[in-house]
Amino acid sequence: MKDGILIIDKPKGVTSHDVVDMARKILKTKKVGHSGTLDPVATGVLVLLVGRATKLFSEFVHFDKEYEATLRLGVVTSTGDSEGKVISEKDMTHITEDDVRNVFGEFIGEREQVPPMVSAIKHKGKRLYELARKGIEVERAARPIKIYDLRITRMALPDIDFYVRCSKGTYIRRLGEEIGEKLGVGGFISRIRRISLGPFDVRDSMKIEDVHEGCLRAWKPN
Repeated sequence: MKDGILIIDKPKGVTSHDVVDMARKILKTKKVGHSGTLDPVATGVLVLLVGRATKLFSEFVHFDKEYEATLRLGVVTSTGDSEGKVISEKDMTHITEDDVRNVFGEFIGEREQVPPMVSAIKHKGKRLYELARKGIEVERAARPIKIYDLRITRMALPDIDFYVRCSKGTYIRRLGEEIGEKLGVGGFISRIRRISLGPFDVRDSMKIEDVHEGCLRAWKPN
């Protein structure tokens, strides 16, 4: 069995662990992991580590990331994305495009962000999303993050398409909620796609069903 990495374009509707399981079956090995979770609703770059490359995990966790996403204003959901239950709806006809642009500009730079309950962070040995499914909410400490670039690419209110380049630990679902909160109407992320993870670009990715042993790439940390 060879060692190396695979750059997968994760499809919507499956978990990152599902993709790992698919790769294990295709490559006939249990030694497969991934370098950073994508939510089931998300698509895009998911780097799989195969064989001895699984030891490189710590080299990947500090990478910056780029996303393309859509924020829908005026609706708050239980998960911050389109998979959750609608918690509240607010009229947003008074919100202008200038209002949105001004608020987006406020989120660029270093700041702190409280992780969402629907995340893979552990609390007393349990994943937060496991607790969230049971209706349990626990206090989460804010974490330092950095938004390097945040640009609106299309606006057709209540929907806003945007691009973001950010540091590790940044939750795009939470960013969408925060923008909605700042505007006073709430919001959720209806679409999210990771287009890069460090040096790995979605244009170099492949579908999980096309994977074979010959696709493995060698990679060494700098």
